[in-house]
Amino acid sequence: MRNETRPINVRLSDDNLAVIILDQTALPASTTFIELEGEQDMFEAIVMLKVRGAPAIGIFAAFCYAVLANGTHTDNNKVFAEEAKRFKAHLESARPTAVNLAWALNRMEAVVLANGDTPVAAIKEALITEAIKIQQEDMRMCESIARHGLPLLNDGDGVLTHCNAGPLATSIYGTALGPVILARQSGMAVRVFADETRPLLQGARITSYELTREGVDVTLICDNMVSAVMKNGWINACFVGCDRIAANGDAANKIGTSGVAILAKHYKIPFYVLGPSNTIDPDCETGDGITIELRDPNEIKQMFFTKPVAPDSVNCYNPAFDVTDHTLISGIVTEYGILRPPYSESIAALKDYITKKIYQTRRISS
Repeated sequence: MRNETRPINVRLSDDNLAVIILDQTALPASTTFIELEGEQDMFEAIVMLKVRGAPAIGIFAAFCYAVLANGTHTDNNKVFAEEAKRFKAHLESARPTAVNLAWALNRMEAVVLANGDTPVAAIKEALITEAIKIQQEDMRMCESIARHGLPLLNDGDGVLTHCNAGPLATSIYGTALGPVILARQSGMAVRVFADETRPLLQGARITSYELTREGVDVTLICDNMVSAVMKNGWINACFVGCDRIAANGDAANKIGTSGVAILAKHYKIPFYVLGPSNTIDPDCETGDGITIELRDPNEIKQMFFTKPVAPDSVNCYNPAFDVTDHTLISGIVTEYGILRPPYSESIAALKDYITKKIYQTRRISS
């Protein structure tokens, strides 16, 4: 998926009254765009993973907030703020693990709260501007993550990735796949082994789709083949994305990631987590504080199959994520550079730097 021709996976409609997304549940069979105007449809798009990937969810949430705010019919600031508070809470409840969802919604709400005396029409315009700004910032962040991660690769390397953290999960390049795509564009030969990633097969359906379109040498493997390919000496590094990083460096990602990290440590293979700094949750001390989403058991038993592959009555445990302990992580690649252990110190230093460097009010002129 070359950057100059890639689908725009999340965007506003021309009249700013709908959000248009590429339905990721339809991949790879079809490229289908859907237009969302209503709050419930937006909520369900997040729950059903029509839009997914922590950064993309944040961008989508910002656009949804702006669209829903622009669809309100009141000039009363108090009524407008209360309505915005209500649909923010609804959207935020769609998925509990990805911190970018709450981060983006809080950022949008800050525009409303900082401008309580500004005419509602001006606030609506400011919200559209803020949502677009969030997407543009993500594009710059992803490109920066790719450039910081590129030196971790050598020509001829084999990289293992789990789940999907490519362009469709973000805005451009992706996080975990960013250095790989940039390496390809720079003329380096890097081979990727993509886990299928149960239960939603996002590695099979999306990662292999993206990398094939990008011209990257990609081999799809089942999740239980990780140890075999590592033992064969085919893997030089592991690159994965993240949905939330705790203050101590523990990182939540798609279920199965922690197992990959444990195997990587056994085979002495570096294991890197790649994500934007807004994926770090400084209020979450350790991974024990990360809420793990439990999903429909049918995603294991019958989703993507023409017939059920397990008895209908069998019990299923279907967590969407697990948490990789910080001791298993070789480095956390952000748009500001690579964080190294001890993460409690490097993460705190990064957050202090960001606060001092980019903090600004969002007050707009009336």
